[in-house]
Amino acid sequence: MTDFLSTGTLPDDYAQLAKTVRDFAQSVVAPVAAKHDEEHSFPYDVVAGMADMGLFGLPFPEEYGGMGGDYFALCLALEELGKVDQSVAITLEAGVSLGAMPVYRFGTEEQKQEWLPLLASGKALGAFGLTEAGGGSDAGATKTTARLDDGHWIINGSKQFITNSGTDITKLVTVTAVTGDNGGKKEISSILVPVPTPGFTAEPAYNKVGWNASDTHPLSFDDVRVPQENLLGERGRGYANFLRILDEGRIAIAALSVGAAQGCVDECVKYSKERHAFGRAIGSNQAIAFKIARMEARAHTARAAYYDAAALMLSGKPFKKAAAVAKLVASEAAMDNSRDATQIFGGYGFMNEYPVARHYRDSKILEIGEGTTEVQLMLIGRELGL
Repeated sequence: MTDFLSTGTLPDDYAQLAKTVRDFAQSVVAPVAAKHDEEHSFPYDVVAGMADMGLFGLPFPEEYGGMGGDYFALCLALEELGKVDQSVAITLEAGVSLGAMPVYRFGTEEQKQEWLPLLASGKALGAFGLTEAGGGSDAGATKTTARLDDGHWIINGSKQFITNSGTDITKLVTVTAVTGDNGGKKEISSILVPVPTPGFTAEPAYNKVGWNASDTHPLSFDDVRVPQENLLGERGRGYANFLRILDEGRIAIAALSVGAAQGCVDECVKYSKERHAFGRAIGSNQAIAFKIARMEARAHTARAAYYDAAALMLSGKPFKKAAAVAKLVASEAAMDNSRDATQIFGGYGFMNEYPVARHYRDSKILEIGEGTTEVQLMLIGRELGL
């Protein structure tokens, strides 16, 4: 997989996957993106199409119902989807890296056999309940609790900003909870909560600035009772394990961000050739051409960053810093490109039916979710020994 880093050319299997998803994105996703965005509706038909293509199973072994691919394959799919609709892309990203990947990384064989075939099929979605009110970037400030009672965990608390948590096909939510005290330090564990389970409620969806076709809810847990065997991973390792999931997820978010950044470039190149002012195409003006050239440079640089991080991860080498760099550079590229694209489109760029307007609203969360820009800078500084 790492050979293309030196040659600049994707191997045939990766290139074919990217083309297949690109065609799907253009022919199936793009035509309905504005409609779902305006209606704040979840794109069930689009998700079913992605499921039929096997996208939710891309990085998982065939023995668990997956496609036998790898995490880089998932990233390529996210980049192509992110070009036309970030809501669809984040639905796939969260379903795989937050919903299914924790089970694959840390689950028992029984848990893998029970949940992975379902989640990898895309016929059901999983979510991860980590963030809480007042916690934000400080995930260690978890207040949700889980106590053992007669062979069951009793969970009480709440979570917020949880993706894929309230759809008609959501079947699993993994929740982090305080399960004890370890020398004055919170013992945080992860617990699998099937949906539905009495006491679990996905509260009304948020009214968001962007990602309007993505499903996002606050969650409440009121004496939710699940078997003791639903502990995911080692007791007390829930927070540490999820940090590993976040490191991987940052590469995926970087790929999605690159898609958004490149989508803005593609829209601007097309528009600047078609839009005429003062008797000529606006793209012939150096001010416009240079602005688009900088946009392309941002997308290219960010792509190289996530390729590098993915290569390190798949080769078993340390990748924490590379993932943080990729997420930082790519999310900023998406935000910067969407702002410049809106400017190039002028008044049309302020109309929601245009893709650049959606990218402008959607891209800001890329600098916040799965670790803010400030968290990425902190991680990079730590890795440098500062």
